[in-house]
Amino acid sequence: MAIIAMQSAATGLRALDTRLDVIANNLANVNTEGFKSSRVNFEDLLYLERAQPGVENAIGDQRPTGLYVGLGVDVSGTQQDFTIGTPISTTSDTDIMIEGRGFFKVQVEDSLGTGEAFTRNGNFVRNSDGELVLANSDGRRLIPNITIPDNATAIQVQPDGRVMYLAPGDTEPSEAGQLAISIFTNPTGLSSIGGNLWVESAASGPPIEGEPGTENFGTLRGNTLEGSNVDPSRELIELIRTQRAFEMNSQAIRAADETLQSIAQLRR
Repeated sequence: MAIIAMQSAATGLRALDTRLDVIANNLANVNTEGFKSSRVNFEDLLYLERAQPGVENAIGDQRPTGLYVGLGVDVSGTQQDFTIGTPISTTSDTDIMIEGRGFFKVQVEDSLGTGEAFTRNGNFVRNSDGELVLANSDGRRLIPNITIPDNATAIQVQPDGRVMYLAPGDTEPSEAGQLAISIFTNPTGLSSIGGNLWVESAASGPPIEGEPGTENFGTLRGNTLEGSNVDPSRELIELIRTQRAFEMNSQAIRAADETLQSIAQLRR
C-alpha cells in the first residue's frame, strides 16, 4: 500500500538531509588549509519479496522475474577525498606543504586516540620555547620536536624534511632537526576530531613513519600551505541535485498521502 511509499520516501528525506549537512560543511571549509572534502555514500534497504524468480508453474515454466518492493535508502557512510589541495605561497618560513602522500604528526591529549593526531595542515609557528607548533587555537606540538633558536635567520625547510637556519656570524646553515611524516594504508578510515586533525582507527591501520622523499612518502615545500581541496562548483551542483531529490521525495509523500485519502473515502 501507499504506507510503504511514504516510509521509503521518508528514508530518502532523512538520507538527503545528511547529504545536505555534508555539502554545507564542505562549502564552509572552502578556505580551510589542509581540509579534505567528504562525500556521502548511500545503500538501499531491505526488500519485501512477494514472488521469487525461477518458481515453476503447473506446466513447468519458470517465472522469469521476481517481485520485490524496496523499503528505501540509508546512508552507508561518509568518504573523505584525500587528493592534494591547491598550493598557496606564503611569506612565513615555517609554513610547510606535503607534496604527495603523508601527514604531519602532532601531540594531543591522551584521551584522543593514542595521544597522537595527524594533519595535512602545515601552518606552523614557533612557540615561546622555539618549538614548532600548529598555529591554531590549541597550538599542537609537532612530533618529532623541532626547536629553532630565537636568533635564527633564513629558516628553510628542505624537500627531504631537514629544517635549516643561519645563526648570527655563521656562513653555513645549521640543522634544527629532521621532519618526519606518516602514511596510512587506508587514510579514508581515519577518524576526524576537528581542528584539521585525524586520529588512527582500526580501519585506517597503524601509521607508517618515514622521511619525506623516501619510498611512498611525499616531499616537503617551504613557504607554502596546502589549500582546501573543496571544489565549490562541484559542491554547488551537488547542492542543486540534493534539493531536487528532496523535492521529488516530498512529492512522493504527498502522492502517497492523497492515495491513502482516496482509499479512506471508499467507505463513504
